[in-house]
Amino acid sequence: MNILVVGHESQAAECRQKFGETHHYEIAAQPTSDSINWADVIFDFLLEEDSLKRYAKLQTPVFLNTVFTTLASLKKKNPDLLTVFGFCGMPTFFNRELLEVSLRSTDQRTDLEKICQLLSTDFAVVDDRVGLVTPRIICMIINEAYYTVQEGTASRADIDLAMKLGTNYPLGPFEWCNKIGIEHVYHLLNTVYHDTHDERYKICALLKRDCLT
Repeated sequence: MNILVVGHESQAAECRQKFGETHHYEIAAQPTSDSINWADVIFDFLLEEDSLKRYAKLQTPVFLNTVFTTLASLKKKNPDLLTVFGFCGMPTFFNRELLEVSLRSTDQRTDLEKICQLLSTDFAVVDDRVGLVTPRIICMIINEAYYTVQEGTASRADIDLAMKLGTNYPLGPFEWCNKIGIEHVYHLLNTVYHDTHDERYKICALLKRDCLT
């Protein structure tokens, strides 16, 4: 398949790791008409307004990184978007066994199955909500770990070790935060908190300080 990755090299690398080198890839910060026409499927990690306008009435499947937004809100602003899916494009969450996807309607599931079969990936359909599922869970755990350090209960290293040994996590919350990028964690928590007003996502002062300094 011809896969257009709208994003940066690090995101294209995750695509190659997930889907393999048998496909053809093109990377662009902004898609052109030629690259869109060439593509069999598009993964847009950036969601620039100019790019979204280029996808208007496009039949080619386009996966949009909706971790900080929703398909519903994107469709409201861009009603001519047709074959679009939401996906989790936050760093470290893409190259996993399951492709985390949101749909505009259940009617899209058959099309999604066909695409994922061609890409040789399993998928999980989640609700079209800000933060999707995995990012909001992991970032909430990172936030709680920051609260634990702030309260003086344990050190960062001890928390990372405890979570790996006690819960079999592949990474401790602070290790995971470093890989994701604290600015992404902060943005995700802030977005989910304003969407839900749930105190679980209220950003720890220590996390905010680390992000902004």
